[in-house]
Amino acid sequence: MSGKVPSLRSGSPLESGEAFLVARGLPPDLLRLASLRLELASLVLAATYSLAFVLTNVLRAVGWRPQPHPLLHNIIGLTMLSLSMALFWVSRRGRLEPIRLLDLGLLYEVMVALGISLQDNLAPLSPDRPLDTVSWLCIWIVMFPLIVPAPPRKALVASLAAASTWPLAFAAGLALGNPSPPAPVVALTFLENYIAVALAMVTTLVMRRLGAHLQKAREMGSYELVEPLGHGGMGEVWRARHKMLARPAAIKLIRPQALGLKNGPLAERLLRRFEREAQATAALHSPHSVELYDFGVTADGTFYYVMEILQGLDLEALVRQFGPVPAERAIHFLLQVCDSLADAHHVGLVHRDIKPANIYACRKGLKHDFIKVLDFGLVKSTWVEEDDDISELTQEGTVPGTPGYIAPEVALGNGRVDGRADLYAVGCVGYWLLTGHRVFEGGTPMQVALQHVQAAPVAPSRRTDLQIPPVLERAIMACLEKAPERRPSDAADLADRLSGCELDKCWNEQRARCWWDAHVPQTRPAAVDPAMSTYAK
Repeated sequence: MSGKVPSLRSGSPLESGEAFLVARGLPPDLLRLASLRLELASLVLAATYSLAFVLTNVLRAVGWRPQPHPLLHNIIGLTMLSLSMALFWVSRRGRLEPIRLLDLGLLYEVMVALGISLQDNLAPLSPDRPLDTVSWLCIWIVMFPLIVPAPPRKALVASLAAASTWPLAFAAGLALGNPSPPAPVVALTFLENYIAVALAMVTTLVMRRLGAHLQKAREMGSYELVEPLGHGGMGEVWRARHKMLARPAAIKLIRPQALGLKNGPLAERLLRRFEREAQATAALHSPHSVELYDFGVTADGTFYYVMEILQGLDLEALVRQFGPVPAERAIHFLLQVCDSLADAHHVGLVHRDIKPANIYACRKGLKHDFIKVLDFGLVKSTWVEEDDDISELTQEGTVPGTPGYIAPEVALGNGRVDGRADLYAVGCVGYWLLTGHRVFEGGTPMQVALQHVQAAPVAPSRRTDLQIPPVLERAIMACLEKAPERRPSDAADLADRLSGCELDKCWNEQRARCWWDAHVPQTRPAAVDPAMSTYAK
């Protein structure tokens, strides 16, 4: 596994307020940073008003800067100072949720704008005001979204309210006896404030987009999503690239909503299970198990796996496109599958969804027909009892696995399963490779599953014209025994039986390379989980 992912969280799901902002492009860390900036801004503004209060009164006392309505000016200044200190105190205590503090910050924006407008309008508006000057109110409106990014609608309402304080303050100035300036001067002064609102909205949208890009980049740690490779009812697979290393990868995303998460404790247990099994998967040493680079959970609770990306095609597609394979090639494939499963079973992992779509034949460096077993991300641990609530996440009324390759004990929902359930599925895969047919076929998945429980399989030699060595057929049929104790004892036992087959000619690298050059001369990188098996259905 790689280093820590910035977005990986082991805590409870996001609070509703944070989830609200995440959905609008503001990741939680940006939200918390905004609250810190608001705290700092309120402190700076309090210090500014304190300094301005002292200076204006000193300058007025010595006669250097006469000021109309000094009492009102001081009251407004002290009010702004008090508001700023109050906001700093509330923010410093940290008892408000970030989203609530943000709402308070938007109200603070409007109140400070009102203070600026009132102080500016205590003196008459000069008819000779230069056109190239900008009021402090405009600067405040434009700069505030940089301090506190907010959802566009809230930002628009706050900015319009801040700009509208100027007409109110102007009317208050007229009531105090200020002369009315020429209409063009008034119109220009009003207009520039609303131009500032437009600029503030541009700033808000830019910050929102940057926040969305930041979250997307951080969600997957050091990996950047490039393009989708496949999707299913419960997840997606994306092509990704590492930001620092020249290493492509595939990222599988699993949406928590599709898994039926309804409460925090259940999400916590599921997360712990995923972490435990991902760590065990990452510790697998077989070269024929897909390599897991990373695992995590995004800010919105989406689980993800970062895996190696492969060049080749799965055994489902291989047989559909090119027909059944000769016995020696089937043995070559199955021996590599046994190597992967032996390693997994040794550390207590049962795959539970071995099928042709989860077995990839690849070009791996200079090797051809190199097998990778996929979808180890959501296996079951034999050494940990599964939580009843977690078990229900597969989908109500269904069992884990794929009906065409499901072991009888799994179809019946028997409590514990062990590696022999995977060996049953390996027998089904071998059957598919040799015949191009599934062991049992039916109109519905339930019919197929029932046949795995009740019906006797037809020998593969009776469903193909290809020559199948008797030892190979006996090994396949042994895997398809209904009772686990009558199957090969483990993957190593099955590998020994397969290795004992006498063949007229072996499948070697030269034959494999010739096949690939003839049938798949240029392979493109493909998703490690093309069928989005198990949880992606």
